[in-house]
Formats: sequence, C-alpha cells, structure tokens
Amino acid sequence: MSTFAEILLNGVSLGSVYALIALGFVVIFRATEVVNFAHASLLLAGGYLTATLHDDLGFWPALLVGIAGAACVGAAVEFLVMRRYRGSDHSVLAIVTIGVDILLTTELTRRMGTDVLALGDPWGDAVLKVGPISLAHTRIAAFVAAALLITAFLLVFRYTSWGVAMRAAAESAETAALMGVRLGRVSLGAWAVAGGLAAVAALFLTVFPTPGLERATSLAALKAFPAAILGGLDSTTGALVGGLLVGVTESLATGYQSDLTFLGRGLGDLAPYLVMVAILLVRPAGLFGTKELARV
Repeated sequence: MSTFAEILLNGVSLGSVYALIALGFVVIFRATEVVNFAHASLLLAGGYLTATLHDDLGFWPALLVGIAGAACVGAAVEFLVMRRYRGSDHSVLAIVTIGVDILLTTELTRRMGTDVLALGDPWGDAVLKVGPISLAHTRIAAFVAAALLITAFLLVFRYTSWGVAMRAAAESAETAALMGVRLGRVSLGAWAVAGGLAAVAALFLTVFPTPGLERATSLAALKAFPAAILGGLDSTTGALVGGLLVGVTESLATGYQSDLTFLGRGLGDLAPYLVMVAILLVRPAGLFGTKELARV
C-alpha cells in the first residue's frame, strides 16, 4: 500500500508539470485555433537559459531570465512568423510550427552538444520521508509551483481584460475583432504565456531524480500533448485533468513495470498515448472539449 501511495504522489506531481505544458498548448489553441508543435523548443529554450546563467546570476535570477527568455522567444515566433501567415488554413499554420520547432531545437541542441546541463536548483537530492513513503523535495516543489501558477493563470483568465479578450476570441474571432478586440495582442500574449509556462516545466523535468537538461528533454512536451488532446484542446480545465491523468498513468505503468513484463518494456512511455486513444474512441472531442455541430 505504501508503494502505491508513493507512486501515486509522484504521479500527481509529474502530472502537474505536464498540466503546465498542456496549458500552454490550450492557451495558444484558444487564442489562434492553431496546434503549436513548436512548444517543445520553447521548453528547451527556457531550460537552456536557466542552465547557462545560474552559475553567474544564481538560481532564482537565472530562472526568472529563463522564464522571460522563453516568453520572449514565444512572442517573437508569433510576431515574426505566425502573424505573417494569419488567415491561412490552420493545418498550414500547424505545419509552420513544426518548421519553427525544427529550427529552434536544432540550434539549441547544437549549442548544448552532448552535455547534460544542471539547472542549479536549491533542492538537490533531498527526500522527505513520512513513515514508509519517500518523496523528493523537487516533486513537492513541482506540485506547489504548478498549483500556484495554474491558479494565477485561471484568475487572470477569468478577471482581466486580456482573459476576457482571449475568451471572446476563442468564441468567435471575427465577432471579437468587430467589437474592438485586438487579436494580434491576444495571440502575442498567448504565445508569451505558453513560453513562460514551458520554462517552469523545463525546470521540474530536469531536476532530481533526472540527471539534468539534455537533448531529449524537449520530448517531454510530446508526453504533455496527449494530456491536452484527451482533456480537450479548447479547455483549460481539460489541460489540468489531462495532465494529472497522464502523469499518474505514466507513474503507475513505470512503477509496476516489473509486474507487467508480459506487455513489454517501456510501457511507461507508451501508456499516455494508450490512454489518449482509449478516451478519444469514446469522446472524440476530449473529456472537456467543445463538441461542434455542422449542418450538411
């Protein structure tokens, strides 16, 4: 029972980090109706800035620079690239984000080389023990940070003019524009917020028990993609639930891998996608996604 509780708590913590990444997917999709496949490179950019600057600036200033830098990269991608394709088909815009991701990821991995970069976090390998249950301090910090950021985002989304503008744009971009909503600002803000959230997620994906930031870190964004899809790409609530569901599923599949050897190795990496497919077979729009009806 203690093993199950420990695996479950680690899964919830990991899921909260996935929820941050999934929220970035949802924010951009709600603002622009574009699936952002460049999200992985935003995550890598934020982590790289934090890793390279923490020796000179200290951890917390470097983290702030990493968050701001990833937000600026996201805003630059929107302003310099995506805005030039405004009005194009959404599938074309999604392909453009793939090209942006390839360019950014290639440049960042070229700079990193084969090194594994530490981010200089203050928690180290400290572990909290409560009876038979052990939980790394980094996991606790990840859950607390994700809860605070998600709560802050939801409050901003609900009560600020930017949040109202984003919700209006998500309902009907054309109507929102006619009512005076500046869609360019909404889109720019969405990309910046997504970049900042990705930078925070990069921190908690690369601290203990993982060795640090490396080329493969950006692949973590692909694990959060099923969270956004199964929750519903246009639902902030769905991103949270989907992230937790994916994190718990991955943690349970990995923790009980030895009992599931008949299913093959690497089940933990595959489990999120299996859950996504199973849910989409029942609810094609995701758990909280909006169903659209069309008259034909």
